[in-house]
Amino acid sequence: MKFIKLSKTSWLILSTGIFVVVLAGLGITRSQQIQEQGKLEDELIISQKSLEKSQITDLAQNLEARKRLDQTVVSVDVTDEFFSIAKYCDVVVMNMNTTPIHPNTYEGIGLSATELNATAEGGLTELVNFVMSLNNDFTTGLVKSFQINIPPSSSNETPSASVQMIVYSYEG
Repeated sequence: MKFIKLSKTSWLILSTGIFVVVLAGLGITRSQQIQEQGKLEDELIISQKSLEKSQITDLAQNLEARKRLDQTVVSVDVTDEFFSIAKYCDVVVMNMNTTPIHPNTYEGIGLSATELNATAEGGLTELVNFVMSLNNDFTTGLVKSFQINIPPSSSNETPSASVQMIVYSYEG
């Protein structure tokens, strides 16, 4: 194999050419890296903003869920007490619904309040006792209104009472 003999000037030009080609390749590579870095930084910013929004949304949902659970616990306590009084008075609760718990204040004290509407059936004496017991024995409740429906003696219907009350709980 024969090597080509080149002069020093030729070697210098050849070396310079190779150096320029290598330098150009490195420049192109660096340029692509800078573009890729810019693109990744933009994506990172977008992802961080999205994460912040989702964290805030998740936090808001967690707070809302906690609020609902707190209301559910209070609502369960209210309905348990209501059914206990109904059982004690020997009446049957036919239907009941409660409103969402809402904040309230009484003489500067923070309270939560929920309204309860129900219909119960039983004997006339038992229904009167039931309404009185709700007002007297439900310590945090107050009967707002009630109506006792007495069917004609000729019908087979049972007397019923519609009760509307408000129940308070302390917000500490």
